[in-house]
Amino acid sequence: MAHVIAIDGPAGAGKSTIARRLAERLGYTYIDTGAMYRSVALWALRQNVSPDDAFRLEQLAVAAEIGLLAQARVHLNGEDVTEAIRTPEISAAASKVAAVAAVRAALVEKQRRLAERESVVMEGRDIGTVVFPNARVKIYLDADEGERVRRRSEQQPGVSAGQLSAELAERDARDRSRVESPLVQAPDAAYLNSTGLTPEEVEEAILRIVRARISNGKEH
Repeated sequence: MAHVIAIDGPAGAGKSTIARRLAERLGYTYIDTGAMYRSVALWALRQNVSPDDAFRLEQLAVAAEIGLLAQARVHLNGEDVTEAIRTPEISAAASKVAAVAAVRAALVEKQRRLAERESVVMEGRDIGTVVFPNARVKIYLDADEGERVRRRSEQQPGVSAGQLSAELAERDARDRSRVESPLVQAPDAAYLNSTGLTPEEVEEAILRIVRARISNGKEH
């Protein structure tokens, strides 16, 4: 029986790092939903499509052939875009693209198909609330603002802490206030604040939750 581990939370909380570690530890497939939105945003920018053009963005989301491969490589229409989708420009654009209802509907359908035949660890902002509301295990991974800024600084060493803090605040506000699939903690999600914890400690904490919930036989 295929299982879904859904990890949601704000930017900089450590979702991608932990989801990859868990997937490797459990032998599950890791699905980076953020990379899917980033890929659509990249394609939209290359095509000069406005983030306000919902019709064209939906067309791109439906047509996009997104491959999530080993070693966290991401392909868009056959091109390796792993590095291209990680720039600050794409991060900002992806947050706007993700607020378009039709784009989310198209990518949610792709995400559900990915989990039809195999157990997955999927992370994002609406996995436990919209994509897989009946997931066996749901985690809401959080971290204090200062910790999230510090982690972003390690990923973007050339950007000031002040700028990163402002960008995170803007993204948090957009993610939490959007009409379609806002960032919220699912009522049945386990809350985990990763501030001050090592990746190993976060991994072990989540594994305890996974074992407890799977052993309790929660429905998928």
